[in-house]
Amino acid sequence: MNNQVDTEIKFDAQGLCNHCRRYDELVEKRMVHVDERASALEGLVTKIKRAGAGNDYDCIVGVSGGVDSTYVAWLTKKLGLRPLAIHVDNGWNSELAVSNIEKVLNGLNIDLITRVLDWEEFKELQVSFLKSSTPDGEIPTDHAIFATLWKTAAKYKIRYIISGMNFATESISVPNWSYGHSDWRYVKSIQSNFGSKKLKSYPHFSFFDLLWINLIKRVRTVSILNYVNFDKSDAMKFLQDELGWIYYGGKHYESIYTRFWQGYMLPKKFEIDKRYGHLSDLINSGQLSRDDALKMASVPPYPSPELEEEDRQFVMKKLGITEEDFQAFMKSPVRSFREFPNNFSTVARLKLIVNWMRSKKLYPK
Repeated sequence: MNNQVDTEIKFDAQGLCNHCRRYDELVEKRMVHVDERASALEGLVTKIKRAGAGNDYDCIVGVSGGVDSTYVAWLTKKLGLRPLAIHVDNGWNSELAVSNIEKVLNGLNIDLITRVLDWEEFKELQVSFLKSSTPDGEIPTDHAIFATLWKTAAKYKIRYIISGMNFATESISVPNWSYGHSDWRYVKSIQSNFGSKKLKSYPHFSFFDLLWINLIKRVRTVSILNYVNFDKSDAMKFLQDELGWIYYGGKHYESIYTRFWQGYMLPKKFEIDKRYGHLSDLINSGQLSRDDALKMASVPPYPSPELEEEDRQFVMKKLGITEEDFQAFMKSPVRSFREFPNNFSTVARLKLIVNWMRSKKLYPK
């Protein structure tokens, strides 16, 4: 991390940046100590099984075909849990992602519910985010995934959502890179400013939905990888050897749009390379050396120039935009989520409250 990839980064007198300080401050709240992991995991599994007694499923796992969610699906079965897998199809799945999901879930005998988004509605929302000229083009998908997981859990009376998030490898948070995962007000404001359709079927959740699901339905999200010794490279090798899972070439590149957004739009328009954050997480967690990370970051984000142009043409055609439209998006001044109605301060306070609850063992890691 540096002041080119994050203009608001701050360094102390020792040269330590705010991201590393945040990691040090939160790692004990988010990660179970290595000496306590076995007993904490056993206790967590017992709670989940007890809460799901009499139900067909005792937990929900979101699956994308990527390494983290695939490993979580395998882990829940290994622990004797009865997961229901949820997949949100936004129209951008690569063939490899679909193959990974089918192969793994069939092999593990896990039931799957797929929520297919209304394409015309979702397409316009994605174009609205393009027109907004903010770096938040992945938010329409992320918000829909969270909403689908929360509301499916409430509908089927399942108390636990097992997340593939792992603090050790996904801790760096830069709001200027991407904001809105939990902010329906912001998503809605982008659509009202730049779109024409009302989002009638798009999965979403408000602040009050979140309170109702958490406080009344008592649904909890558990980052189970924070309870185990999770090494991403070891996990990838295991999934490939044991389940026939196939790697797709980059973090979250199981989605064509994600590959295009992170590999083309963010670096070329916004001068953001999210690999710096992903690799820095691996350095902080001791899974990668800084020298190796710098070598990896020096390679272009796209696997090849040919695939880059192929994806660009595919995205334009699928979204129904012309070359002229696309170049206008690329040249328009960069804007921030802060320029639109949002609940940033409320979301930030909620995160502080939840992390405090985690520190007091009142909320799962």
